[in-house]
Amino acid sequence: MSAAAAAPTIDAGAAVPAKKGKKKLIIILAVAVLLLVVLGGGAVVFLKKRAAAAAAAADESAQPSEHKPSKPDLKHPPTFLPLDPFVVNLADKDADRYAQIGITLELEDPAFAEQMKAFMPSIRNAILLILSQKSSRDLLDIAGKEQLAAQIRREAARTMGIDVAEPPAAAGSPADAASAAKVTEGDDPGAKPKPRQAHAPAERNPIRRVNFSNFIIQ
Repeated sequence: MSAAAAAPTIDAGAAVPAKKGKKKLIIILAVAVLLLVVLGGGAVVFLKKRAAAAAAAADESAQPSEHKPSKPDLKHPPTFLPLDPFVVNLADKDADRYAQIGITLELEDPAFAEQMKAFMPSIRNAILLILSQKSSRDLLDIAGKEQLAAQIRREAARTMGIDVAEPPAAAGSPADAASAAKVTEGDDPGAKPKPRQAHAPAERNPIRRVNFSNFIIQ
């Protein structure tokens, strides 16, 4: 009976380490799985943040940047040529109106300013002809003043033999309406307009800008 009683004791003692080994293996596997979950979650969060940052950068690059006015070149400032004030009767038909306008031309360099002084009588005549064709209504708003500046800039250069581009006409101006309504005798109103002949490329205008130092309409 002693041999039979000793057998269960040996089997029970051998089973204990096996159970402990299984528990340790389960714990190790659980820790490994938890570690993989944590690392995987961290990787997902990192990739999401990186994708969001890349998308934000793409949106910023796609958005148009705000227009920033160009800074003047202080080392090479422009040359200003002030003209004597202009006093001219305007083309108003319902009342006698006149304009008193001060003009200062902004030029590329002093050498061109000296050249303009030699043509000043012709330049002033060209400007006076432009002003005399304007009505007070043409000059009251900003668009009218900008168109006037563009015309003066062009005609002053043309007076010196520089063929520059034609300034754009204001939409709905009387000149445009008259031009559109003008039909010569013998023309077919339904005919297609004739194509304009090609002109030589316009020259660069040394007059950068026309600045108004005084603008009074009475």
